[in-house]
Amino acid sequence: MQIHKIINNNIVYAINEHGVEIIVMGRGLGFQKKPGQIINEAQIEKVYVLEEADQLERFKTLIESIPLEHITVSSEIIDYAKSVITRRINESIYITLTDHINFSVERAKQGMLFSNPLLIEVKTFYPSEYLIGEYATALIENKLGVKATEDEAATIALHLVNAEFNTDMSDTMHITSLIREVLEIVRGDMNSDIDEKSLHYCRFVTHMKFMVQRLFAGQLLNNNEEEFANMITSLYPKEYNCANKIAEFIKEKYEYVLPKEELAYLTVHIKRIQPDTKDE
Repeated sequence: MQIHKIINNNIVYAINEHGVEIIVMGRGLGFQKKPGQIINEAQIEKVYVLEEADQLERFKTLIESIPLEHITVSSEIIDYAKSVITRRINESIYITLTDHINFSVERAKQGMLFSNPLLIEVKTFYPSEYLIGEYATALIENKLGVKATEDEAATIALHLVNAEFNTDMSDTMHITSLIREVLEIVRGDMNSDIDEKSLHYCRFVTHMKFMVQRLFAGQLLNNNEEEFANMITSLYPKEYNCANKIAEFIKEKYEYVLPKEELAYLTVHIKRIQPDTKDE
């Protein structure tokens, strides 16, 4: 593997055996080196392969301007996340999380700490991502000497959710808020407590994540399954009425219309999270 361009003492660009431009990182990797020289593989700590050209250029611009330690910590967090999360994580996480961690660390050094208004929701709706966020804050403290709060763990978790669902931070925060608002409507309309430890609750939250993600992406289910929708309406009229109230709320606040098929599936999940429904 040959050096294509030297960025600094620790980062170089290279072309791999497939002719793809890659970013190679390692302490002292570019020190007193020139383009065309062979990279010492023993010095390689991380190789980044970002297939999309615009993401590659953005990442190149980012890493040229921030400390190596911040890049390394971000990379460790992403590697850990990939070992835990089963869904594919978009390559954009290398840009967004690295940039965020760099900004967060510099901000913390200046004593500027901010709360995350969705902390409780992140803990509840994205438990796996939040645990990774806690791992991340512990790593940041250990490797960079900066104390990070649970609010920071929640923010890191949201960055991971962005990369899982291919959304931006604004949409992810709206999605998270909307799930909370829907649960409030269900609790009020059905006049019941919801067991947040039940399997059906977990399934409901998972369904809401994907439904709201489809909502913001403009990909709502609408396969004209009239027979199924009509059956659900007749079987669970009270729950269907609750689903309609949710649909009205979404239309009024977010200007999206839920098709009848989405209403039917939402009705089923509302039925399942009622206290008299046993986990299968």
